[in-house]
Amino acid sequence: MSKTINDVVCPYCGCLCDDIGLVMEENKIKDTINSCKISHTKFCDYMKSEERITEPMIKENGEFEPVSLEEAVEKAADILSDSDSPLLYGWSSTTCESQETGVALSELLGGVLDNTSSVCHDPSILAEQGVGVSTCTLGQVKNRADLIIYWGCNPAHAHPRHLSRYSFYPRGFFTRSGERDRNLVVVDIRKTDTAKIADKFVQVNPNQDYELLNAVRTYLKGGDLPEKVAGVPAEDIKELAEIMKESKFGVVFFGLGLTMSDGKLTNIDNAISLVRDLNDHTKFTIMPMRGHFNVAGANKVSCWETRFPYAVDFARGYPRYSPGENSVVDMLSNKEADAAMIVASDPAANLPGPALEHLREIPSITIDPHMTPTAELSEIYIPSAISGIEAEGTAYRMDGVPIKLKKIMDPPEGIMTDEKILEMVKEKTKGKK
Repeated sequence: MSKTINDVVCPYCGCLCDDIGLVMEENKIKDTINSCKISHTKFCDYMKSEERITEPMIKENGEFEPVSLEEAVEKAADILSDSDSPLLYGWSSTTCESQETGVALSELLGGVLDNTSSVCHDPSILAEQGVGVSTCTLGQVKNRADLIIYWGCNPAHAHPRHLSRYSFYPRGFFTRSGERDRNLVVVDIRKTDTAKIADKFVQVNPNQDYELLNAVRTYLKGGDLPEKVAGVPAEDIKELAEIMKESKFGVVFFGLGLTMSDGKLTNIDNAISLVRDLNDHTKFTIMPMRGHFNVAGANKVSCWETRFPYAVDFARGYPRYSPGENSVVDMLSNKEADAAMIVASDPAANLPGPALEHLREIPSITIDPHMTPTAELSEIYIPSAISGIEAEGTAYRMDGVPIKLKKIMDPPEGIMTDEKILEMVKEKTKGKK
């Protein structure tokens, strides 16, 4: 006999869709309702993965050997307490409660705490700290926005339900006809699948977003434009600016195409400034497209506990903020970290070469539900429960709204949550420091 669990939150991306239905048979997820393909796979195939390991492992002579949880925790505490400069990194695919325990452990160790925003949206955070930001919730977008702009992002692939649930297609209070009440504009270096459904597509030259943003701002302030800017004809720039001015409520969603191209934080600074200029004419807001389901939560929790969103150094006994010095890439590339704990992240899959080489050389611990490339090069691997399926807790949506994750079923026997594992490591470490 099957039953359906409603209003489940999807722990995949920053959308945190909370209207998922799970069809259960014999305590297994057989089907999903309302989910995108990625969400469906996460829910239905999570136990089918051959990478799912259900017991802790310690590497002996280059090979993993299964051990008890207590032994793995003891060894992890030894590595961290013996370290002079431990790096505790990841945190974007776990709960806020786990992140809070991670902050306490980092402070106890006098280590460096960093999260995955340092390799994706740290330019966004730095720009917001510099010039402020005019933003809103996704609920306001759904109910009010008549102009949706995606700049340097492709939600059709990265956030599959963003268009249908929050921005372009849904019927809102002031947008009762859905897409017929809205304009969709995409600015990108190539014609993505999102761009194919847009009312207007603006193709900008690679690494010239800053110039295009400046051109739009120049036109809004009554300045003259050259024949082309960043590969975009002046007439198209003027048309884009007029579409923005004539909207009743516009929003710019931006992704890594803006944060990781030349200019980085100055691109975001300019985009925020453009939105500020547009508020002289109409109502306009801006929002980053956050990737992992709780990377926004990692920034929030870190701010609550330390006053800083990422790259926090406790070496002097109090938190210091130094992005570009205490971020994961810098700590590893400069060979400053002498041990690492990776929680709910897989940096080995995307770190630059020098950083990855140093991560291979130092003792590391990975806490993750799956055997990832990072776990494979670690000295200790501790499997954990999957947040939002086997563990409840809090996560923050990309717009900063907290959402409560449900526990759908028990994890395999012996598997604990990230929070409990970290609490065990913290208690063991207390006796060694």
